[in-house]
Amino acid sequence: MTLGQEVKIVRNDEITCEQIAALAPDYLVLSPGPCTPNESGVTLDAINRFAGMIPMLGVCLGHQAIGQVFGAKVERANNIKHGKTSLVEHNDSPLFSGIDKPFIATRYHSLLITESTLPDTLAVTAWCEEIPGQREIMAIEHQNLAVYGVQFHPESLLSASGLQILANFLTVSADKMTLA
Repeated sequence: MTLGQEVKIVRNDEITCEQIAALAPDYLVLSPGPCTPNESGVTLDAINRFAGMIPMLGVCLGHQAIGQVFGAKVERANNIKHGKTSLVEHNDSPLFSGIDKPFIATRYHSLLITESTLPDTLAVTAWCEEIPGQREIMAIEHQNLAVYGVQFHPESLLSASGLQILANFLTVSADKMTLA
């Protein structure tokens, strides 16, 4: 990988929080997957235990799980997206530093975080509005902790700037952890 990080991939239903702690990771990426956050193995427990201790980036299901842990509702999307690209707008959050406005992102999801239920601790940093008046959250970040989520798939070949977003995550997480 070109970002200089060692990557260990473990299924969310094949590890415990104790095993994660023993690995002493520098970062946690909470990956995509099927079903709902309630069916995401150790993901919810890992967010509860490690938020504020280990920088984390949730992707798709991981993003939804972050929203749920901090109090948002995750509900069925009005427009299901599987292998579709969308134009994503962002608010210049450091996670999107150097990223075009809008940028193309690939989406594979049936669920979304419901914006009206988002707690004050989480800020919307990117969104789509393909149908006027129906803004869909595409990224969130915690106001005080190094916790970020993206609904889209930066790892997809069809997503523009995915590697830049991951590089930005490494940088902004280190900055936020230093301030904590």
